[in-house]
Amino acid sequence: MTLRMLSQKVAQAVDEELMSAQGGFSIDQLMELAGLSVAQAIQKSFDVSSHPRVFICVGPGNNGGDGLVAARHLSHFGYKPSIYYPKQPNKDIYKRLLTQCENLGTTMVGMDQFEQHLNGQTDVVVDAVFGFSFHGDVRDPFRNVISAFQQTQKPIVSVDIPSGWDVTTGPTEQVSFQPQVLVSLTAPKQCASHFKGNRHFLGGRFVPPALAEKYQFDIPNYLGADQAVEI
Repeated sequence: MTLRMLSQKVAQAVDEELMSAQGGFSIDQLMELAGLSVAQAIQKSFDVSSHPRVFICVGPGNNGGDGLVAARHLSHFGYKPSIYYPKQPNKDIYKRLLTQCENLGTTMVGMDQFEQHLNGQTDVVVDAVFGFSFHGDVRDPFRNVISAFQQTQKPIVSVDIPSGWDVTTGPTEQVSFQPQVLVSLTAPKQCASHFKGNRHFLGGRFVPPALAEKYQFDIPNYLGADQAVEI
């Protein structure tokens, strides 16, 4: 399935319209739907019996919020998620998402435990660090996270775009890791043309057809009650 890939500018415009008075969505609604689609894509890609331990690396923005929602759903799906969240914003929405995970007994991994946990206590790594609005160089405390993504042999699932990639041109001289699974949100971004992993999903079963028509991108057919479709 070939879908139109969005530029950063168009992706930002789509998000803004979804959350406008005309679109009617709130940011926490979109995070909930995005995170659920990520969790479903992981469930479709990695059986809980062979890959129960999912290590979710969470950034400080909306991409990280999607990761926190995914962690909660994965716990309910029978997986054993753990979270690395080194830069926690002082916003109520992220605090509540984190509390929801903690109430389910989700393991929180400290900075001094990060590499040991990733390499020894993980079956799948979720990259929920940076989304399509990221630009510039990766800085601490996430420099070591991206470095670990470059080196690990564990399968990586990236949320929307691989963290640190250029949203338009893809891998850079500094960041070139390839996730095994990519879960694009709303519509694939232009950098997805450089994805060489095994499975590419789309999560965006919330886009009104009129909005997709306005910005000239496609809405695929989702099966049954699925929130993620392989493309």
